[in-house]
Formats: sequence, C-alpha cells, structure tokens
Amino acid sequence: MKKLLLLLLIITCYATQAQQYFTKNGRLSFFSKALLEDIRADNNQVISVLNTTTGELQFSLLNNAFHFDKALMEEHFNDDYMESAKYPKSTFKGSIANIGAIDPAKDGKYSVTVSGDLQVHGVTRSVSTPATLTVKDGKLSASAVFNIKPADHNIKIPAAVRNNIAESLQVTVYCSYEKNKRV
Repeated sequence: MKKLLLLLLIITCYATQAQQYFTKNGRLSFFSKALLEDIRADNNQVISVLNTTTGELQFSLLNNAFHFDKALMEEHFNDDYMESAKYPKSTFKGSIANIGAIDPAKDGKYSVTVSGDLQVHGVTRSVSTPATLTVKDGKLSASAVFNIKPADHNIKIPAAVRNNIAESLQVTVYCSYEKNKRV
C-alpha cells in the first residue's frame, strides 16, 4: 500500500510539473494614438508562468525595460510618468477561466478569458480580457490585446503634453512558453 501511495505521489508531482509553462522573454507593448504624435514602447523581458492544469497565470516586468523610438520619450516615461525608480515593476496575477478547454497536446487555437489583478504604478486593478492560446507542434503561446487608462493607475500626465498621449493605451501581450523542467 505504501508503495502504491508513493507511486501516486510521484505521478501527481510529475503531472503537475509537466503542466507548468514559462517564459523569460515575453513581449508586451503599448500604443498611444494621439493628435500630435503616436507613441509606442516595447518590453521584451516579460517573465510569465502559466499552469495549464489550474489556469493560474502570472506576469512580471521591469518598467525601465520599455524601449521607445525616441530616447527623450523613454526618459520621460521612466522619470515623470511611471516613476520607475519608485515603482520598478508591473505585475499581473490571475487565471484563465476556461482552462479545461485547452489540450496542450493538441494543436489548435483556443479562445479564452483571462481575469486577475493588474498592478501598475503601485495601483492594483481587476481586469478581464479575451486572449488566444495557441498550441503548435507541442509549443504553447499566448496573446492578448486590451486597453488601460493611465489615470486608473494614478499616472499623472501634465497638461502641457496631455494632447500628446491618448487617454487609453492599447496593450499587446505575446508569450511563447516552454515547459518548466523544474519542480
């Protein structure tokens, strides 16, 4: 009986481990369409963990890892808006509601809903957005597009440049995951 319980424990641990996926180089970009100038920034150092058994999903990124076309925009973003020294990272902790519909062993595109807590600039807000999980040749990727308002996260935009930055920013997330080989 003890051997059977030990075997079941080992199988359970292996199955749980096999359902963990991660990336250290996910991509997150945001886009602001405004009258005077479009603003785009990219961050290719997003860390994310996805558990395909429970649906748990987490993201973390350093705010100063966003890169802009213009160095001055990057400086203003980090110093004046995001206050990256005070708020060095942004995070998301949530879950995929319909994770049971995903078969990581079967190629396909799966429409899912991701919900959870997004923390930006020290302010946490609940978010929910449609996303797509894609399984192709045993590899898993995820993508989503949603909008956030800087004002919702207490990011102050000075009146002098308010027309240069959209009230709502379009955020695009893309992660290509690998199976986690560690317990």
